[in-house]
Amino acid sequence: MVSEDRKRVLDPERDAAALKALTHPLRIRLLGLLRQDGPATASELAVRTGESSASTSYHLRVLAKYAFVAEAEQRDGRERRWQAVHSVTAWSNAAMEGSPGSRAFVNVSRRVQIEHLERSLGRHEADVAAGRLGQEWVEPSGITDLVLRLTPESLTELWEVFDRTAEELAARDEGDPRAEQVVLVAAGLPLAS
Repeated sequence: MVSEDRKRVLDPERDAAALKALTHPLRIRLLGLLRQDGPATASELAVRTGESSASTSYHLRVLAKYAFVAEAEQRDGRERRWQAVHSVTAWSNAAMEGSPGSRAFVNVSRRVQIEHLERSLGRHEADVAAGRLGQEWVEPSGITDLVLRLTPESLTELWEVFDRTAEELAARDEGDPRAEQVVLVAAGLPLAS
């Protein structure tokens, strides 16, 4: 599991303004880029997102206002670098059902995660094609769309096992020079029969 000091758990009542700030898709994307690629300037993020640096600068300041990002160590006196404050933002889905604003946040967040998966798939394909990833990555890479019949308790258990196993493997591989950044996007979305 991610250590509690690296996880921010949002409460829909206490963090209503922060949730509203995060319902903007660009802000979620900027936060994700800072988590994935590390500290960056508004100009660097503008290039990565196709937005103007004025726009990314504004949205970074909003994220900073709600303590999602903070200024990072500067490489020189002219640039303002930003970093993510937490590596994970979490919440209780049951608590988020309580208001239209918090439900909107969850919906936007999920859609942005799907967009992140699409961008990651494109980057993965380009990295394999260009030889930036070796052949040892071809077999273990993939996407699955399993359809299972589970109870709410079993789905909860599956998430717990997934989280625990992912953290254990990441900790084990932390110092291995062969380790690469791996994007995992998982979904457990029950559908009514």
